[in-house]
Order: sequence, then structure tokens, then C-alpha cells
Amino acid sequence: MTIPVIAGAHTVPFVKQSDDMVALGTGAVHGLLASTGIDRGAVDAVVSASGNGGTLLGQRILTRLSMTGIPVFNVENACASGASAAHLAISMVRSGQARVVVVVATERLSAFGGGSLRLDPTDIEAAQGNIMPASYAMRATRYLWENGLKPRDIAGVSVKNRANGALNPIARFQSEVTLDEVLESKPIADPLTLLQCSPNSDGSSAVLVCTEDAARELNLDSIKVRASVITSGLFSDGPRDLTLPDVTLRAIKEAYAQADIGPGDVDLAEVHDAFSIAEVLYYETLGFCERGQGARFLADGRAHIGGDVAVNPSGGLIARGHPVGATGVAQLGEAYEQLTGRAGKRQVPDASVAVTHVTGGGISGVDNGACGVHVLTV
Repeated sequence: MTIPVIAGAHTVPFVKQSDDMVALGTGAVHGLLASTGIDRGAVDAVVSASGNGGTLLGQRILTRLSMTGIPVFNVENACASGASAAHLAISMVRSGQARVVVVVATERLSAFGGGSLRLDPTDIEAAQGNIMPASYAMRATRYLWENGLKPRDIAGVSVKNRANGALNPIARFQSEVTLDEVLESKPIADPLTLLQCSPNSDGSSAVLVCTEDAARELNLDSIKVRASVITSGLFSDGPRDLTLPDVTLRAIKEAYAQADIGPGDVDLAEVHDAFSIAEVLYYETLGFCERGQGARFLADGRAHIGGDVAVNPSGGLIARGHPVGATGVAQLGEAYEQLTGRAGKRQVPDASVAVTHVTGGGISGVDNGACGVHVLTV
């Protein structure tokens, strides 16, 4: 069976506000084509992703690039939209349906104004106020109580990720912050403050998924896709453990099995740090440390660049920004830059194995609506 590779990536800077969603996607694809030097006629198909992009976003992007007529697939899976689009492209290449596929993921959240992301008003939990900040605040409160911790023990995620974002030219926030600044920022949902929340952003990212033969013919550096997994949440009408993200646990177990690796093999991980507590929980769920030890893992510097496993060297959602549908592809772009030695000042030393992880959507009775995990190697 063909091993798909990622042979190029381009992400436009994530910003607070842009004027044209289609222009964002056009910029990402144009940048990808320019950086790889690939002829547009060599692209067999395009998979476009967005959480809120409306109908036929992929076709609208390609029309501006004179790339019409080829198969285009538009994907929506909340924050996991980009990862889901990549999964479909990888499946197409692996099965022999295509040799070269462009994945582009785009979001313009500024169109909705500020505040928390909108959830389905007919969802019973959302209607009762269980929006994302509230959900993660409950996770944080439970985690701190169970482990005898203080809010400052998880707030260090923001300090680390803002420091990483300061090294990333496409990041929404490119300045460092102190722990006191994080803790003293505007309260959002106790114990979470503003600087512990990922910012709504506009942005787009594109990657080139192809066969190894195609990458060689095009003389492109590439990384291998060893695993690509999409899971969805399991429904339960009973109590659920807010500190054990089941949808992620199932996805990461399957991904490790597909790639024939374990957590100790991972050099860097781009994880869904929508809020500070999320990253701490994912240290544990991805197997980097034991349950209840995530805050200690962070405090000991083991999640920093140069630590046991560099978590969110891009700055993550907290610093790079979170244009929801584009996040999963931007994570793959970071993995490509890291594993090909293009990450500049944020380069993880001797990186050879990367994991990307993103979750999406809030639905009553489930942990998350969707989860996408990829394992990439040199």
C-alpha cells in the first residue's frame, strides 16, 4: 500500500480580522504552489475545509487561481475540519485514487464578531450555558481539585506557548507574557483567564499530500504520514469524567498502533490547546506522563522545546491563533517545517517524529464531536 507524504506547506499569517475569506484560502494555496513549484495541472484533486465557510468554498478559492474542473471536496467537522480534510486526502493517495492532492483549510471568525464560538442553540447543554469556556472551566476546576493544584499550575501553558509564538512569524500573538500577566488578565470562566483562552482568528493553511514517487519527481522534501485517524465522540446520558478526553484517547491509541510507535518516540506534538487546561490534559491522554502528572510535566520543562517532547512549538492555538477549520492543517504545516528543519528559531532539535491532534465541536452527552490525530516521520 502506498505511504502518503506531505511534500509542502504554506500558512498565511493568522490575524484578528481580514476582509475576504476566499482571499485567505487563495493566499494559502498560491503560497503552496509557489513554494513547491508544482504545476497546477499536476494537482489531481483539492480538499477544502472550513467550519463556517458556507457552500462551495473550495470551488470559490480555485476559481481565483484558474484551477477549475478538477474534483473538489468541501469538509466541515467543526475544529477538526482541517484534520478531517487531510485524512480524506491521505486516504485518496494511499488507495491510489490520486497522486497529488492539495488540502486547504480556511476560516474567517471575525465575520461573527467577538466572544465565544457559537454552538447549536437546539443543543440542550449549549442552551443551558455550557459553551466552550464553561466546559473547559469545569474540566479545570475538577482537575485542580482532584490533584491538589492551584490555577497557576496550569497557567504556565500560556507562558510557554506565547514564548513559542514569539518565534513564529505567522502567529497571531508574537510577544511573551509572564505568569502574573496570565493570572491577572480578564476573568473568563473561573479559573480560566483571558490569556488562557485561544483567540478567535482569521487564517488559512494548505499542505500538499502526494505519493513518494511524485515528491521525488518534483524534487520536494517530504515527510511520511504514518497514521491518520478520525474519531467521533461516544454518547452517554450518564456522568462522564471531564479529565479523561475519551475521543482523544481512542484516536491516539489507534494512531500509535497504525504508526507502530509509542509516546516515548514522539519528538514534538501540536495539540488542541483551546484553553490552558486542555494542553495539560493532553500531556496525559497522549501518554507523555501519567494521569494527574500533567502540571508537573509542564513545570519540569518537559513540554518545552528541548524537553522530553516539545508540545506546541508553533505557539499552539493560544499564541498562533485558532481559525477553527484551519487549525488542523496549520498543525500539519508546523510538523512539516519541523521535520524538514525549516522551523528557524523554534526548531526542535533532531526532530524525527511528530504528532498532530485536534478536537472539534461540543454536543450534549459526548466528550467532543470529532478528533483528528496524525503521526508524521522523516
